[in-house]
Amino acid sequence: QAQLVESGGGLVQAGGSLRLACAAPGFIFHYNAMGWYRQAPGKQRELVAGYGGGGITSYADSVKGRFTISKENAKNMVYLQMNSLKPEDTAVYYCAAGVVVVATAGVKYWGQGTQVTVSS
Repeated sequence: QAQLVESGGGLVQAGGSLRLACAAPGFIFHYNAMGWYRQAPGKQRELVAGYGGGGITSYADSVKGRFTISKENAKNMVYLQMNSLKPEDTAVYYCAAGVVVVATAGVKYWGQGTQVTVSS
């Protein structure tokens, strides 16, 4: 059973916005880096956005300037604000946590995923 729980996915038209949310237990949230991955059909899972050391954020080139990762420490929540969505953003989005989250090898915890579909 996934300990990270995503919400907020859905169907949106190109140019629209969605905000994904990830709820994490405190023992995961406070002792791991957090991030978001996505996986489109037939493609490998890829990093979308993640926190690194010192709170530095990393983004995939394809989403820079459109997506923003944030977190709310008091609620153990991580968010992904997605603006100016494109059809190529269509994928299952996963919340991730680990010692190092910007590479899949460092991810220890995965959510169950939430579907984002962007229509043209």
